[in-house]
Amino acid sequence: MDLNRHVISGHGLTATFTEWGAALVDLRLDGVGHPLVLGLAVLGDYAAGHSSYMGATAGRVANRIGNARFTLDGVEHRTDPNFLGRHTLHGGSAGIGKRVWDVLERGSDHIRFGIDLDDGEMGFPGAMRIEALFTCAPGACLRVEYTATCEAPTLCNIAHHSYWNLSGSADVSDHYLTVAADCYVPVDDDLIPTGVADVAGTEFDFRAGRSLPGAGLLDHNLCLSDARGPLRDVAVLHAPGLSMAIATTEPGLQVYDGAKLNTPVPGLDGRRYGPHAGVALEPQVWPDAPNHDDFPDCGLRPGETYHQITTFTFSKD
Repeated sequence: MDLNRHVISGHGLTATFTEWGAALVDLRLDGVGHPLVLGLAVLGDYAAGHSSYMGATAGRVANRIGNARFTLDGVEHRTDPNFLGRHTLHGGSAGIGKRVWDVLERGSDHIRFGIDLDDGEMGFPGAMRIEALFTCAPGACLRVEYTATCEAPTLCNIAHHSYWNLSGSADVSDHYLTVAADCYVPVDDDLIPTGVADVAGTEFDFRAGRSLPGAGLLDHNLCLSDARGPLRDVAVLHAPGLSMAIATTEPGLQVYDGAKLNTPVPGLDGRRYGPHAGVALEPQVWPDAPNHDDFPDCGLRPGETYHQITTFTFSKD
């Protein structure tokens, strides 16, 4: 499969994208000698399945749907069980993070991608149109904006899935994460949500900041709010000499510390990515939301427009 590199730049940032998953494959900050994200050296390796969603736009429903089923307006829908053979992850085996997008517009500092989904794809009802706009914005800020519309009631939960490594080291053990979240979503052995719990006294309390990685696997949603809302600051990732502030409209932040990374092909600058080589920080609606009445709603209906804004802003310490 022939994929292309699309480079945009401005305000101290240079970002490279490809059509596969509308993925960010490289991000550089002026004066910093290493990439800030994980990416693959050969674009064909994305389509070959080696990227672990590096930089991808995940959906139409990001994260997990337990037992690959949900009920909408009284009708049960069964989705593609691409996770452990019994759950759905990131929209299924052919979700938007594993599809070729169209390049709709490209300027020196921005690029817009689009993709159309048919009714019934991966088991989800409703034809859908999704667009992704990436901009190198003032203040060394990567601005990510997603919009979506549908032709029948459906679900929509889109997430940007970059793995961040701000120091260029072999892993993120020199990183420190702060997140404004009082609650988190516990999960079972299959990483399917079981409810909501207070972060106090747990390893999921990042309110005062914590080092990465922790003990065991960290792949959990931190609850920022109980509904989508205005753009606001929610998290800061620190590394020696560099910090990244995250602002979003989304009610949750999925934090995955990359514990299972083991990339068999070369990454950027010839690196090989092993466990904890990067941390994924994915603003989104809480996982498995359609199967939990007390979770934020991820439904989308005709006449409505899904609109997410997330920004990643970099500053040198």
